[in-house]
Amino acid sequence: MDAWRAADVPVLPGPGPEPRLRDTATGELAVAAAGKTASLYACGITPYDATHMGHAATYVAWDLLVRAWLDAGHDVSYTQNVTDVDDPLLERAERDGEDWRELAERETERFRGDMEALRVVPPAHLIGAVEAIPVIDKFAERLDTRGSLYELEGDVYFARSADAEFGALSGPKSASGLSVEQMTRRFGAMGGDPERAGKKDPLDPIIWRAERPGEPFWDSRFGRGRPGWHVECAAIAAEYLGTAFDVQAGGSDLVFPHHEFSGSHTRVAYPPEPGEHAFARVYAHSGMVAYQGEKMSKSLGNLVFVSRLRESGTDPMAIRLALLAHHYRSDWEWTDGVLAEATQRLARWRAAVSAASGAGSAAPVPPARPVLDTVRERLADDLDAPGAVAAIDAWAAAAGAGAPEAEAALIRDTADALLGIAL
Repeated sequence: MDAWRAADVPVLPGPGPEPRLRDTATGELAVAAAGKTASLYACGITPYDATHMGHAATYVAWDLLVRAWLDAGHDVSYTQNVTDVDDPLLERAERDGEDWRELAERETERFRGDMEALRVVPPAHLIGAVEAIPVIDKFAERLDTRGSLYELEGDVYFARSADAEFGALSGPKSASGLSVEQMTRRFGAMGGDPERAGKKDPLDPIIWRAERPGEPFWDSRFGRGRPGWHVECAAIAAEYLGTAFDVQAGGSDLVFPHHEFSGSHTRVAYPPEPGEHAFARVYAHSGMVAYQGEKMSKSLGNLVFVSRLRESGTDPMAIRLALLAHHYRSDWEWTDGVLAEATQRLARWRAAVSAASGAGSAAPVPPARPVLDTVRERLADDLDAPGAVAAIDAWAAAAGAGAPEAEAALIRDTADALLGIAL
C-alpha cells in the first residue's frame, strides 16, 4: 500500500553524530546503525480507529531516529506494517455493521493524513498484512521445514521450544527480566491463548488461524485461514529489510509477546551464523501515554485523536511539540495544559525567527551553530527530544522578537530537519 507524502528535509551544515539508543534487551546504549544503510522496522497500526496520541508519540519518536540518521549521512531503509486484518478490527466492524475492508481502508487513510500533518518521514515500505499473505505463507513454510510448527484442530502453532534463544529480549536473562509466569499472564492479556487445551506449551503462539464461520480467509499451504500477528511482522521485516536489520521499534507494550516472538520466529526460520544476529540488532520501545489517569487505549475509550485536534483548528506543529516535550521512553499524561504549553512554545519560536532582518535585534543574539550542535548531541543520546527542545527554547528567549537573518535561518532549518517542526 502507499505511504503518505514526504515533507522536504533541509540539509544542515556538516554531519551529525551517530545516534545511540537504549537497547531494550540489554538495557545499555548501543549505536543504532551498523553500516552506511540504517534499517528500521516499526510496528504499525491496527486500523480500527483513528490515530491517538499514544500512536503519534511512538511514530514521532522513530521519526526523530530517521532524521538523526539522515543528518549523520546514512541512507535509511524503513519498513512499517499495517495489521489490516485482526480480531480487534473484525470485532469493531461487526459492532458497527460495517465491512471490515472499508473500515481498514478508511482508518489507514486517516492515519496517513495524520502522519503527513505531523511531518513524519514516511517509510519506504508501508505493508498491509492482507497484501503480505503470500510473503507470510512463504515464511511459515520455512518454519515448517525446520520442524517448529504443529497443528491443533486445524490451527497451526509455533513451538517456542524450537528456539534455544527464546526470551533473549524479555526473559529472565534480559534487562526486562520477565519470568515464565509473567510471560504467560501477559500472553493471555495480549491476545494469546495460554490456556487452550492440547498445546505443547502455554506460550506457543498461533501461526495460522484456520477459517472460522463469518471470518475472512485466504488459501495457504495450511488450508484456508489467516495469519497470526507475530509471524506477520517477522515475515514482512525479513522480506523488505532482510533477516537481520538494525532497529525494531514499537511501544513498550509490544516487548512481550509481540517482539519476542517475531525475533524468535526469525531465528528459527533463518538461523544466524555464530556471533551474528537474526531479526533486530537493537530494540527500541516508547513509553505509554495516559489520559485522565489511565493508559490511552482503545479498549478503555480514553483517547485523544490527532485528527480531531486538527479538525478543531489545532496546529499540527503544536501537537508535535507537545510530544517532543517528553522523552520517548517515558510514560506521561496528555492534558490540555500540555497542548497549551506547546502552542505557546511554537509561538515563541516562530516569533524569534519571523522578524529576522539584516540588522537583527537591538540586543546581542547568541549564534545558531552551537544550538545546532546541542540539538544534534541531544538526539544522538537516545533521542533526547526534551534536551533538544530546551536548546531552541534558550535561543528563542535570547533572540526575543528577531535575530539576524542568517542565524534565524539556521535555527529554522535545525528545527525542521532534526525535530520536524516547520517554523
